[in-house]
Formats: sequence, C-alpha cells, structure tokens
Amino acid sequence: MPKKRPTPRKRKNSTKKRKPSLMKQWLLQISIILVCVFLSYCVFIDFQIRKEFDGKRWSIPARVYSQPLELYAGRHYAQHAITERLENAGYKSVATLNGPGQFRIRDSSIEVYSREFDYWDGTEAARKLRINFSGKRIKEILDIGTGNVVQIIRLTPMLIGKIFPLHDEDRVLVTYEDIPEPLIKALIAVEDKTYFEHFGLDPKGILRSLFVNLMAGEVAQGGSTLTQQLIKNMFLTRERTFSRKINEMLMALMLEYHYSKENILSAYVNEIYLGQNGQRSIHGFGTAAEFYFSKPLAELNIAEFALLVGMVKGASYYNPRKQPERALERRNLVLNLLLEQDFISTSEYKRASSTALGVTAKPRWSSAKYPAFIDLVRRHLKRDYRIDDLRNEGLQIHTSLDVDKQEIAQNSVKHSLSVLEKHKGFNTGTLQSALVIAEQHSGEVLALIGDRNKDRNAFNRALDAKRPIGSLIKPAIYMTALDQPSRYNVLSSLDDSKLVLKQSNGQQWAPDNYDNQSHGNVPLVRSISKSYNVSTVRLGMALGLENVIRTLKNLGVSSSIPKLPSILLGSLNLSPYEVTQMYQTIASGGLQIPLRTIRAVLDDKGQPLKHYDLKVREYVKPETAFLTQFLLTEVVQNGTAKRLTRELPSLMPLAAKTGTTNALRDSWFAGFGDRLLAVVWIGRDNNQPTKLTGSTGAMQIWINMMKEIKLAPLLLIEPDEIEWRNYPDMSNPDSSCSQTKAYPVIKNYAPGYIKCF
Repeated sequence: MPKKRPTPRKRKNSTKKRKPSLMKQWLLQISIILVCVFLSYCVFIDFQIRKEFDGKRWSIPARVYSQPLELYAGRHYAQHAITERLENAGYKSVATLNGPGQFRIRDSSIEVYSREFDYWDGTEAARKLRINFSGKRIKEILDIGTGNVVQIIRLTPMLIGKIFPLHDEDRVLVTYEDIPEPLIKALIAVEDKTYFEHFGLDPKGILRSLFVNLMAGEVAQGGSTLTQQLIKNMFLTRERTFSRKINEMLMALMLEYHYSKENILSAYVNEIYLGQNGQRSIHGFGTAAEFYFSKPLAELNIAEFALLVGMVKGASYYNPRKQPERALERRNLVLNLLLEQDFISTSEYKRASSTALGVTAKPRWSSAKYPAFIDLVRRHLKRDYRIDDLRNEGLQIHTSLDVDKQEIAQNSVKHSLSVLEKHKGFNTGTLQSALVIAEQHSGEVLALIGDRNKDRNAFNRALDAKRPIGSLIKPAIYMTALDQPSRYNVLSSLDDSKLVLKQSNGQQWAPDNYDNQSHGNVPLVRSISKSYNVSTVRLGMALGLENVIRTLKNLGVSSSIPKLPSILLGSLNLSPYEVTQMYQTIASGGLQIPLRTIRAVLDDKGQPLKHYDLKVREYVKPETAFLTQFLLTEVVQNGTAKRLTRELPSLMPLAAKTGTTNALRDSWFAGFGDRLLAVVWIGRDNNQPTKLTGSTGAMQIWINMMKEIKLAPLLLIEPDEIEWRNYPDMSNPDSSCSQTKAYPVIKNYAPGYIKCF
C-alpha cells in the first residue's frame, strides 16, 4: 500500500519551525560581524593612540637669548640700570628673598636671588647675591649664603624672542618631575578628584552628565576626567556629539591601559590650551606661566596656579587680561575647592584669595622685541649650522645681542631722526635709518636696527636696503694705494685738478668736489680727510679699477661690483650690514671675520650642538690696514668728521668716515674705537633727497649713541713693519710748513725728505 504524501498543512508547520532557526543564525552572523568590526575599530584606534603618544614630540619653539649681563667690581653700572634689567627679565621686587627670580633694593645695594640657567659652558645654580654700589659703579659682589666675595656674576640673559614652528604653536615643555606639587593638587581638586584611582573614566561623573544630557537632548555636560580631556585635545575635534563622546571614553580606557598616570598627567600639563597670543596658541602650563606672569612655572605661587587651573574651563572666557573680574572670581573658586579638599590651610586660602591677579600687562618676551636682529639670527642659523641640526626641537640659542647697546641705539635713532626732520621741515616719519654695531675683533653683532620703529621689520633695511655708499668707499681706494709702498705713502702727492673722463657710451664724466673747488696738488692724507672727489678718482684710475675691486672683495664685499669709474665715488649699492663687514676688516687690522650673532646653540637637553667654525683669513696686510686706520683718525682730527673732537673729546682718538650720495639722497657714517664699530645710514624709502650729508645726518646719530656707550679710544699699535717719522705737518691746509708731525711709514720705504705743499 503506497505511502501518503505530507499534507500542505504539515509542510507549513515545518516551515514555521525552521524560520526561528534561520533568524537566530542571521542575528548571530550580524552580531559576529559587528563585534569583529568593533574589535577591528578598537585595534585601529588603539594602534593610532599608541603610535601618536609614543612618538609624541611637541614642536617647541627655539628660544633666543641675548648676552648675559656680566657684573664685577669696578664696572660702571648704575643701581637703577640693574634694577631695570632685572625687571625686564621677569624678576620681582620683594621685601624678603624667598626664591629664585626675586630681588630687593636697599640703600646702596641690590640683593638678588638668581635663577638657575643652562649656559653653553655649564649650568649655573641659583644663589643669593648682594651687589654693593659706590656711586654709579659696582663696589663689590657678595654671596649672601657664604659671605664670600664673588669676582664676577652673570645675570640671566634676556629672552629676546622665539623662533616658532610652522604651525605657530608656543609651548614650554615640562617633565613630570618638574611639575610643581601645587599645580597637581589644583588640577585634582578642580578637574578630576579621583584621577589617581580611576581607570580613565569616572562612572559617577558619567551617570551625572548622562542624565543632564538626556534631559537636554544634546551633549550639554562633559563629566570628563583629565584623561578624557587630554584625548579631546590630542586626538578629537571640539564638536559636542554622542559619537565623539563615546570615542573619547573608549580612547581614554585604552590610554590608561597602556600608560602610567604620571605619563598621562605630564602630557596633559604640556598639551592643554590656555590662551591665544595673536595668531599663536598658548599650550601647556609652562608656556602660560611665562605668558601671563613672565616667570618660570616653578616660581608661581598657589594663587597663580589657581588662576591658570581655573582657565582650563575656558581660556578666552576667563582671560585675566581681558576679563579680570571674571578671572578673579574663578581663581577664588579654585582656591575654595583646594581648601575644601584640605590641599591648603585656611590661612593660605585667605592670603591667596586676597591677592591681586598678578598678571603682567603683556608678556615680557616677544618674537618681535628686536625683530631686525632676530631676522639676522635666522639667517645665521641657516649659514652656520646644518639643516638637520636646526630641525631639533626646543633649541636654546645664545646670541651676541647687547641689550644695553641695542636700547641706546634705538633711542638715538628715534630722537635724532625727529630732530633732523623738524630742522629740515619734513613730516614725522619721512626719514628712515638702519644701524649696525659690531665688535671688530670677534665679528659679533651687538646691535642691529632695520627700521626707526623698533617693533617693525616688514623691511629690514640693515640687511636688505642696498643703497649707494658714497665716500664710504674711499678707504678701499687709499688702501689699494698704500699696499704699494714703493709708489705711495700717507704723504704722497695727489692731483686734485679738474678731470674729464670719456665713458664707454661716448659721454663724458667730470667728477667734482663737494665744495666745487680744485685744490691742485694735495697730500694723500688730506685728500681722504677732506674727502676730495677728483684726487680720489685720479688715484683710483691710476691704480686700476680691477685692483680697487680686488681690495673691496678682500674687505668682505660680497655683492657684484661693476667695473666702472663711478664706483670710485661710491656708485656701489651695499647694505649697511655689508658696509659693516667691509669696515670690520679695516678695524680688525686686516683680518676678515664674517659677522656673526650666534655664540652657542643648545639642544632640548641643554647639550651644545656641533658648531661649524667660521674661517678667519688675513686678506689685507697688517701694515696696510694700520696705515688706513691712521688715515681714518685724520678724518676725525682734521677732516669731515672733525665735529667728533668737539662732542666726544674724552674718547679720542677715533677713526671714522662720512659718506654722502648724489642729491643728498643717502647719509652715511662709519666709525670705530678700540673695540666697537658702528655704521649708520639715513635715507628715504622713496629715494628722495634727505637734505643731509654724512656729517649733518648719520654722524649725529653716531655721536648721540656714543655719548651713552662711551666706546674706548682707538689703540694705534703699529705692526713691526711700521715706524714713525717726523715730516712737515700737511694734514691740515692751515698748518705751517715749519711745523712737523709724526707720520707712520713702512720700513725700507720711508722717504728721507718730503717737500711741504
């Protein structure tokens, strides 16, 4: 008997039994896929977190320092001047010295608690010192701790600027060991009470914020731990969404799993955003301490720590410079939390909460404090160091800048230009100036001005304004002659009669003297001291333009020099910086030493980077350089710079040269004493006349500056090849031929007799 086929009803029941089984399989598969995706995502972000955190090297700006101020018994330095330097360096005047970065003034002394500082030759520890004065001089320096006499001290150099990374962030890196205990306590009290107990998340805080957010229908409250805040700053955007919050929580768990509490807190202290300086972000408490209080993080008191911690909630909203009342209220709230959690005593709370905010009106450092000089530092870094070395983070750059001389130079330029504009009937701001001061024997640039406005550097005239140098070229011509002792000496006769030269284009050139007079035969020394043009051109043509150009190159001129007779009267465009290099070789006795600004560069660990020393070469014979120096002293004694003898009589002898260009467009002056060389230029950016000669314009700035600097007189120490002989005094046309004067000559080439003319 055949079997009956299953009825449709039974088949339907069978299908119903299989459906739940299929759905379970699908759900299981989807769950597995989702779990795999989630785990893959976790692995991915875990990898990204560890990669970023392990390799995290914050871009720290290079810090540029001036020379340290060296003080010793006998140095001429007034008490008020040292006080000003200390204040500019962020030292605070106090009644009692309690820590580094403080000073107090007594009747005829200053007590200083110096800061520890890493110099290129080692770390100098903080110590208490007493500087005693006698009038405007330092009488003695004592170590307060031991009572011993200190021979010499270096006060912390001034932070004159920073060279920032490409993304323009500012940051002072602080290790965990260097985080002050009060800062840690304040962060715990305000931002995360259970930081050292939790695993990255605060469950109670999450539940509290979840309730608030659900009621609001959006992310209105955070409930974040310090770890979550760090995640938000380092890895996530600032958008307030549930998905971002979930990411933040997940990443916080991973960060806590891999890293210690100390590592995380250290990263937080260095990463947190605490304000804005123009377009530049202020990150980390170390930077904020300098930005708001002008002192290192370690020197802050509990009230100052409380202010910074209070700003974590909103750096712009609680900005103490713009919103002082709001910031004060927030600071005192933080202090109250510290009191409630027994981190400070009641007396400490009362004392701290009653103090003013204590923020400075503006940061005492600025990348634009001396912008023209900082610009030169940047160029020298690229010249003197390998690019690989410059990529190190947190470089400490010690420069040759002498802050006192820089300030004196800036004040001299500002005052002198104002007086000259008024005298010549110009509107204020018509004239511009550039200036370079250098130490002639080391080549160190001590001061540099590229604009009459010290805060501007849109165009650095000291480095980039190439203008005709006028008579400043003449020492190179006379040096070329004196390098041929068989033909020329300081009293050689030169022809200053009318001259007409035919140029390559067929036109004639007839140079003339400034006084439009011809002077016949004149001694070489008078020709340069009076800056006669015609005799100079005749001399240059007799020597050969190629020889004059060779001398200019030997003096350090790097610009292209046209082989044209007009260069003999200064139709050569050079910057004030190039002119300084040229005169440095003369002032140093013939040694061409490339001008420099950098004394040392330390890496982020305080270790000196390898320096590629500059080569010093003798391009000019010492005896030739000496004779040229002598001629330049005659310019001061009897020539176009004679005004110096009246205004600076105690500084004589000095060596100098004035320079004036066609139509009085450029006014130049270069002068030096025993150690300092300074070059000044005055002109107009539109190249219109200044109505000034070298002696009525640039020399005035030079004089005003040297009245304050008081450079040492030039020591004319002759080389072995030089001897002094008496000849008729022909330096001054008013001298009588019966008078004699000692002149330097080269041995074996000294003339036995010279006729007076």
